[in-house]
Amino acid sequence: MSTGPILARLKELHPRVIDLSLARIERLLERLGHPERQLAPVIHVAGTNGKGSTIAFMKAMVEALGCAVHVYTSPHLVRFNERIVVASREINDDSLCAVLRECEAANAGEPITFFEITTAAAFLAFARTPADFTLLETGLGGRLDATNVVARPLITVLTPISLDHQAFLGETIAEVAGEKAGILKPGVPCLTVHQPAEAAAVIANRAADVGAPLICEGEGWSAKPEGGGWVFEGRSPRLPQTHLTLPMPALSGVHQIANAGLALACLYRLPGLTIDTSAIARGLARAHWPARLQRLEAGRLVDLLPAGWELWLDGGHNPGAALALARHLEGWRDRPLVLVFGMLKTKDNSGFLAPLAGLTKRALTVAIPGEAASLDAEAAAAAARSVGLAAEACESVRDALCRAASSGEPPGRVLICGSLYLAGAVLEANG
Repeated sequence: MSTGPILARLKELHPRVIDLSLARIERLLERLGHPERQLAPVIHVAGTNGKGSTIAFMKAMVEALGCAVHVYTSPHLVRFNERIVVASREINDDSLCAVLRECEAANAGEPITFFEITTAAAFLAFARTPADFTLLETGLGGRLDATNVVARPLITVLTPISLDHQAFLGETIAEVAGEKAGILKPGVPCLTVHQPAEAAAVIANRAADVGAPLICEGEGWSAKPEGGGWVFEGRSPRLPQTHLTLPMPALSGVHQIANAGLALACLYRLPGLTIDTSAIARGLARAHWPARLQRLEAGRLVDLLPAGWELWLDGGHNPGAALALARHLEGWRDRPLVLVFGMLKTKDNSGFLAPLAGLTKRALTVAIPGEAASLDAEAAAAAARSVGLAAEACESVRDALCRAASSGEPPGRVLICGSLYLAGAVLEANG
């Protein structure tokens, strides 16, 4: 059964102006019998960057320990079904259509955002299938995000916070942190990575105000590279005293050690789990989260590059993500690097490109296929030139890849970056 028609209808229900509010989803969930109150224990994750990777690590490690998990993330890259994983399996089309139709009928044509009604559908699917835990990723912010209707999660989690979605979340890091910290609940432990000082202060104040025990990276645990792997240490009364030496995570990038460390710290707070080091290592090796410094090994787009060239893909789209990306790219100076770049008009294009400018001499820019809010290729090229990159506008990703390897340089690397929407289009085109 095709999910296309029902998803298209649900998009038509979208209010003309988005006012962040929980009223619409609370109304719908009441009509549905409150599935959000019937979920397996919830780990609720907010932050600007690293949410999906942290959830991917948690999922993989918990599954390696023999548990089944529900997972809700967004956006999807190729198929909507990616957003909803029921008892460790991606939801199938028939099941997805069934819960979407049920939500559509209960909503009775009233205005509701696409994210709100599809979140309700995910809750329905989760409530009807047993699992050990539920991993929920916020869609936008936290305080007024549709996932924040869960009144009593098991733990809350804050990944790195930086500026993004300023039109909705605020123009300062403190304002953004206030929205993200809106997921904290009375008596519910919150685990957070190192944050900018202005974010850390807001989080600490929110935790004190609501009575949420706060467990911070550095004080509660540490995760640091060592040798060819990394070391996790628990050092808080709220986490067991432990020292684990682990292999590098499957996801590329030094920043993934912090995400894996946060995920592992969360596991130590989950009831009924016995942490087995070999199972944790297996989970870290199996973790999969597409378009996060992902190397594309084969496919139609890969075949456009000459032998010896590498094609990489990253969906980061804000300055914080670019800084993490740049730290990894410092280790890529052994070979020429070409950026293929596309971004939405609503993002800080120059802010994203600036950390990357010293790591490559060349950027090839594209419009994101099928996205009305995409920068056109010429505007993207202008943004690249504004931070000192030599940039050429290209007609398509295929055109950019053909140009990338035509300079006569030795085999190098091509990194497609700037948008999850671009990443999704690339994965679909590559096959």
